[in-house]
Amino acid sequence: MSDRPRVILVVANETAASRSLVDLLEEKGKDGHVHVTVLAPVNQPSQGYVVYYDTRRAAAQRRLDKTLDLLRRHGVPSTGVVVETDPVSALRDAIHQVEPDEVVVSTHPQQKSGWLRRNAVDQMRRVAGDLPFEHVVVDVESETGDTNVLVVANQTVLDEPLLQRIRDRAARDDRASFLIISPQGEAEGSYEAAEKRLLRAVGRLRGEGLDVHGQISHPDPYTAVMQTIQDERVDELIVSTLPNAQSGWMRRNLIERLSNDTKLPVDHVEAGVPESVTA
Repeated sequence: MSDRPRVILVVANETAASRSLVDLLEEKGKDGHVHVTVLAPVNQPSQGYVVYYDTRRAAAQRRLDKTLDLLRRHGVPSTGVVVETDPVSALRDAIHQVEPDEVVVSTHPQQKSGWLRRNAVDQMRRVAGDLPFEHVVVDVESETGDTNVLVVANQTVLDEPLLQRIRDRAARDDRASFLIISPQGEAEGSYEAAEKRLLRAVGRLRGEGLDVHGQISHPDPYTAVMQTIQDERVDELIVSTLPNAQSGWMRRNLIERLSNDTKLPVDHVEAGVPESVTA
């Protein structure tokens, strides 16, 4: 009999520290002759212009550290790494390097999982080939109470009404995290202006201790939201617009369309009018 422990290769990001996944791995490790290797791919949207990877990588590392700590405290030898690649590529590379005996992939439920919507799990199953493959579905919101809030704002991203709404939402639930997407305008220089505003907003809120990330996104806010939902678990929306009479977003019925098509709660913040804004 080989002295080599049975190697379980796990691919998980936001669900890595879930009780369901840890319980499964503890059960598999009951015989004491296993080693768990956890891959935590950093969420990298398929659409979008700039993502502030440092904050997302740090969040993935925190989840990974928590998972490894739980496994080790229950006597399951384990290692892990945060990888900056998509989960399919991460698994393909790891299979050659780690030579696992089985593969476990953990995702959100279908309606919340970008990996499932992109058929990444089926692709990983094919990459695993003849290796035993198990897919674990974890409802993180129900299990832990963690909530992912998607905030949509561009010209109003620094307005106090929006920043206060985010603070208030965080105060109600200190486990809430926020992704602010700023649809860039189409005028020359609009990307740079949007990025500057977004960086200031993210920096200000993170300086107050909030879990906030930022991304410049598709110029159309509806498209930006729908693309983000393809990549991220989103539990609710906050949308900030100019006053109705001056908002092109409101003239296109953005709030109603997002509410109808995402089936998510949508909180609309009507901000003040920034200087020199005419549309």
